[in-house]
Amino acid sequence: MAKEIHEQPEVVGHTLAHYLDMGSEKVALPTKLPFDFKKLDRVSISACGTAYYAGLVAKYWFERFARLPVEIDVASEFRYREAPFQPGNLAIFVSQSGETADTLATLRYAREQKQHVLSVVNVPTSTIARESDAVMPTLAGPEIGVASTKAFTCQLSVLVCLAIAAGRARGVLSEEDERKLVRALVEVPRLMSEALRVEPQVEALARDLAKSRDVLYLGRGTAYPLALEGALKLKEISYIHAEGYAAGELKHGPIALIDETMPVIVIAPFDRVFDKTVSNMQEVAARGGKIILIGDQRAEHESAIRFFKAITMPDMAADFAAIPYAVPVQMLAYHTAVVMGKDVDQPRNLAKSVTVE
Repeated sequence: MAKEIHEQPEVVGHTLAHYLDMGSEKVALPTKLPFDFKKLDRVSISACGTAYYAGLVAKYWFERFARLPVEIDVASEFRYREAPFQPGNLAIFVSQSGETADTLATLRYAREQKQHVLSVVNVPTSTIARESDAVMPTLAGPEIGVASTKAFTCQLSVLVCLAIAAGRARGVLSEEDERKLVRALVEVPRLMSEALRVEPQVEALARDLAKSRDVLYLGRGTAYPLALEGALKLKEISYIHAEGYAAGELKHGPIALIDETMPVIVIAPFDRVFDKTVSNMQEVAARGGKIILIGDQRAEHESAIRFFKAITMPDMAADFAAIPYAVPVQMLAYHTAVVMGKDVDQPRNLAKSVTVE
């Protein structure tokens, strides 16, 4: 798992190079799509586990950059809901292995409902890839660790390129908008490399986190799916109970859990909702919660809150912060599990690919 976390700047760079024309600063999808983004009314995304959280981040991107409504659900629910589809819309399926049983069943249902089927997979010869109209490969290379790391950030990289392509095709983004977004995307592998340098801070923090029984993760915008992903990572490899919440939901229940023993990990890139996140941190601080901030120096300075610990990220544009911010979230789970003596590569009760219900 440590190896795969550290491979991310390289494999995300390879994936972006596959989907971007760096010279013209445009998205250049490697496959001609069998549908027209302009004719779509809706996108449906379905996946399981970490791939589902990648789809949840993509929902923000598709709706913002392409003004396309996105419906997303975990595949095990989607397949039995008998969801109504308008023929001719797009269904996207995200899977590392391309063999996930529930995702494959949902794909077949979508095909029966006359949807265009596009898959984002790491194994282009997989069943999900073979049964799709279009395949967008993630160039992560083999991922051996059960907890998905580099496949997740490569899935995000593919999905954001798709969202920008959709926005351009639908006339939501101008040429200049596209160029600005592509320039920001090109910086992502470098920012991920810089994010890896926070490992000593993460390792020190993990020694405290390993003593916890429960951990709360908070985020807004694309940091909300990252909070869900952080909680999942901590649960699956350290076996510490963790929950991820949209920060604005804090007052609707989770705030009751907060006391001086509860670590609250706040994923707070300096974005347009940062002030709202600060308000939520103040609520936690007022109740004695142990706030752990994952944010840049501006976030630390402008929040004016006393943190239990802060993991200082490099300054970056907020649009794609979810990709570099995944790195410390993954490392925190990894180092906490290592401190506790757990087998991070083969956590109990889990399999790399879930091919049965």
